[in-house]
Amino acid sequence: MHLGAPSTEKIRNVVLVGHGGAGKTSLAEAMLHLAGATKRLGSVDEGHSNLDYDSEEIQRQMTLSLSLAPLTHKGYKVNIIDTPGYADFTGEAVAGLEAAEMALFVVDAVSGPQVQTERLWKVAEDIGIARAVVINRLDKEHASFDSAISALQAKFGHRVGAVQIPLGNEADFRGVIDVIRMKAYHHEGDKEQVTDIPEDFQQAAEAAREKLTELVAEADDALMEKYLLEGERLTQEELETLLDKAIAQGIFVPVFVCSAITLQGVEDLLDEIVSFFPQPTSRQPLAIAGGGEMEVTPSGETVAFVFKTMSDPYVGRLNFVKVVSGTLTPNSELYNSRTGKKERLGHVLEIVGKETTDVDSVPAGDLAVLPKLADTHTGDTLSASSKVALTPVPFPEPLYPVAILAKTKADEDKLGTALKSIVDEDPTLLLTRDEETHQTVLTGLGDTAIDVVLSRLRERFHVEAELQELRIPYRETIRRKAEAQGRHKKQTGGSGQFGDCWLRVEPNPGGGYEFVDKIVGGRIPRQFIPAVDKGVRETITHGVLAGYPMVDVKVTVYDGSYHSVDSSEIAFKTAARIAFKAASEKADMVLLEPIATLEITVPDDYAGAVMGDISSIRGRILGMGAPKPGVQVVKAQAPYAEVVHYSPHLRSITSGTGSYSISIESYEQVPGDLAKKIIEAAKEEKD
Repeated sequence: MHLGAPSTEKIRNVVLVGHGGAGKTSLAEAMLHLAGATKRLGSVDEGHSNLDYDSEEIQRQMTLSLSLAPLTHKGYKVNIIDTPGYADFTGEAVAGLEAAEMALFVVDAVSGPQVQTERLWKVAEDIGIARAVVINRLDKEHASFDSAISALQAKFGHRVGAVQIPLGNEADFRGVIDVIRMKAYHHEGDKEQVTDIPEDFQQAAEAAREKLTELVAEADDALMEKYLLEGERLTQEELETLLDKAIAQGIFVPVFVCSAITLQGVEDLLDEIVSFFPQPTSRQPLAIAGGGEMEVTPSGETVAFVFKTMSDPYVGRLNFVKVVSGTLTPNSELYNSRTGKKERLGHVLEIVGKETTDVDSVPAGDLAVLPKLADTHTGDTLSASSKVALTPVPFPEPLYPVAILAKTKADEDKLGTALKSIVDEDPTLLLTRDEETHQTVLTGLGDTAIDVVLSRLRERFHVEAELQELRIPYRETIRRKAEAQGRHKKQTGGSGQFGDCWLRVEPNPGGGYEFVDKIVGGRIPRQFIPAVDKGVRETITHGVLAGYPMVDVKVTVYDGSYHSVDSSEIAFKTAARIAFKAASEKADMVLLEPIATLEITVPDDYAGAVMGDISSIRGRILGMGAPKPGVQVVKAQAPYAEVVHYSPHLRSITSGTGSYSISIESYEQVPGDLAKKIIEAAKEEKD
């Protein structure tokens, strides 16, 4: 058993975020290895990563789930949180951001900051945690530190500045220059050598330090006056004190350089993490649901929030928690704020990838894993007595729905349980049953996320599932008045069946279904009128034109006849169905489609492409707005059938920079040719 973490001020929680392929996992593996937490350097490319251990991750060579990589460096505990860089798994990155005090953006030295970097930068800004950047892969062909940092400053502003510069580029990259301490670092074998700065890099290092001093001086008015107005140089101690403060307050965004594969710059990065990255108590207070705030504090009752849930085939459900106050210990009881019930804690674990170790205490600010809790999920708060409820993590809304079903009868019973287990792990997945279309609908952030669910069903639960075309909830209605008789007469040898009614149907815009009784003179006895209404209601549910529900129809029963012996409720229900279908077929029936309202947020450069695309899918633009410079919000309406899978489409036409919200607010008539195809398809499916 490990003895747990050091005190709160010696904990650093750092989440690695950024675009896919920038080398986040490789960097985490390098840190683990150099800190002695792993015996060998894990490799994503070679399939033996400690953090990307899931079979799907190994096969795809990409991170799909958040992983923890705790390590010890110079007496500090550093919790590295590795997250996916692909947009379909943004929820995992958001969870990591909620658990950390520092977002370390990993940027490829060849590609520079990409779309997911910008998206997550905004999330980190909204959450209120400090940001830093590490430019990785400086040993690659076409790598350029100057280009990468210029692009970072263009996107994120002048507060982005270098605290390290590279010793060489591409194949000549052989180490880093630390402009805080004005030393050069070169990694060779298992050790890092510290030397004076080579003469040919001295001028660049001095310029970088001057820029650094200018940026961080803003963190202290007195020192800024001393430096800018009086022209005095800051002492080394003043610079380091300012740097710590400026990073924590977001005044300055430090930029580091490295190659995770060759290990150049990684050990120095660890030095800077423990020296200058914010400790847990410097984080902005966490919001309490219903009002109020809570700071990270070692004192007070034990409070922890769950930022991730996962299922392990052998251990069961694991809840990843961050301790906000007090100390978390094994064999204790905590209240779940959502359920109001106590959860009995057995083991408390530390986890590296999938390998767990028991710990005997977890102080405020630290991260841990709790196995086998009865009913605790992502977003829940656990507390000792007061049932504190922290505001849940703001996960992105899933917008990509698919219909899912078991391939075989044998898998039908297992599918529901397996899907629930997977959805419990991932708050960006939503599972519903559409009673109208009789489909089980799984909604995620995109097609890749859904594909991974299918693979996990197969690998973890041995359930074979497939996707089915999502049925659009069309409606039927009528456009004019019509009348028809429904007569049901049947003689079976014993008592017969007889029902006879005349119905008038007419449009009822916005009024839904309305039934009117206009029978006079006892043409239909009172006790059979409800049966007529019921027969119409049952027919409306399944429609007449193509099997879709009918809406906005007024039905009047105004005449009929009966038999004193053979008439019954069933007979009049049947007669009503016949009359309603016959009248509807004469009443100019039309098919209605759901119309989606979209609010699409895109950079200025893509607004024209989005508007053109909306027009091409039978949509219309309702208006535009510019909430801030460089950003346009396009409000539009389009048939839901055309935008049901808009997520990957928008990603494609905006190079991943667009986002949107969607809602169904109205129905409109389907154009004739398209309606004919939909009706024919519905009849074929029924047959």
